[in-house]
Amino acid sequence: MPQPSRLDDPLYASIAWARYWRLMRGMAMFTLVCVTVSLSILFYLHGWLSIHMYIATAGGVAFALMLMAALMGLVFLSSGSGHDESIDDPVSRSVYPDE
Repeated sequence: MPQPSRLDDPLYASIAWARYWRLMRGMAMFTLVCVTVSLSILFYLHGWLSIHMYIATAGGVAFALMLMAALMGLVFLSSGSGHDESIDDPVSRSVYPDE
């Protein structure tokens, strides 16, 4: 039988989601620094290129870092709140009968 998740409690859920969004704001600032550094290195090594190259580089770096931050933040949210343990998994019981 599945156990209730701590995310079902509205007070705990609001605290957990506030922590997640604080992480995302911090990663957005870090992403801006990384985009600036990558564009500076690109300009230093190759000089002035097409504006499309700089837009694509900035978009690619920002997209990759923010996607990584969002997915890892959700993993931390799920694990830290005990949501992972609330799932009833019959397959794992057949593989690991001691659990």
